Amino acid sequence: MNYLNEVEQKVAESLLQIKAIKLQPKSPFTWASGWKSPIYCDNRVTLSHPAIRTYIRQKLSQLIQEEFGSVDMISGVATAGIPQGVLVAQDLGLPFSYVRSSAKDHGRQNLIEGEVISGQRVVVVEDLVSTGKSSLVAVKALREAGCNVVGLVSIFTYGLDEARKNFEDAKCTFHSLCNYEALIRVAASNSYIKESEIELLEKWRQDPASWNPEL
Repeated sequence: MNYLNEVEQKVAESLLQIKAIKLQPKSPFTWASGWKSPIYCDNRVTLSHPAIRTYIRQKLSQLIQEEFGSVDMISGVATAGIPQGVLVAQDLGLPFSYVRSSAKDHGRQNLIEGEVISGQRVVVVEDLVSTGKSSLVAVKALREAGCNVVGLVSIFTYGLDEARKNFEDAKCTFHSLCNYEALIRVAASNSYIKESEIELLEKWRQDPASWNPEL
């Protein structure tokens, strides 16, 4: 089993502490897709906690600098990626834009909000990556606008195989501060879940579309 780094540990502890992430393997949530899930994640909660918000901002900024070097713009994915992206852009002193989930039906019918210049090196910021599909819609829109999207970063990812394949197919590098495996280990060591529930949680990640805690 891989060693947890300090950032994974700290982010997992923080998200569990403020209930941005909830684990209920025996009483699952239902996603919009219809999937049953033992985990619910809403990283917007971090915005209400200044110390955690600051830590996440600093670590996302550091991750971008270490993995992508010089960047011209930060772009957020609507809606939850927008505030996180703004914080990072401010931290790095960079321009900011964001990508809507769909184009406006009035005015200039923008899909991308903010000034975008062809050839800019852009990093996209997300709060959460599940399958990666909505994130990659934003990447595609920015590329079609002439941007050189060098990668995407997020606070948390479920680490699904489908997401990994989607990012590979889109030729988009992806990094996250924390992931599902790290979260489960931290949750177990801090008594958020029982040892007997770990196998159930791990089975969900392997096949989330057909997972059923009663089977």
